Amino acid sequence: MIKKLDAKGLACPRPVVLTKNALDEIEEGIVEVTVDNEPASENVARLARNSGCNVDIRKEDGNFVLKI
Repeated sequence: MIKKLDAKGLACPRPVVLTKNALDEIEEGIVEVTVDNEPASENVARLARNSGCNVDIRKEDGNFVLKI
């Protein structure tokens, strides 16, 4: 299962809150979060790692795509 979140244009902590809610909803699978700035990318990645998840971050069309 892949759950995709579009958090572009949202100010922190909204991307982190959306990601946390998505991680809480699934037991296994991938949450893919797209953000448009580096601080949001870093904050979402920190949340994922602190939750025991692996994170893959790539830059795509000026956005950051995090696969958790």
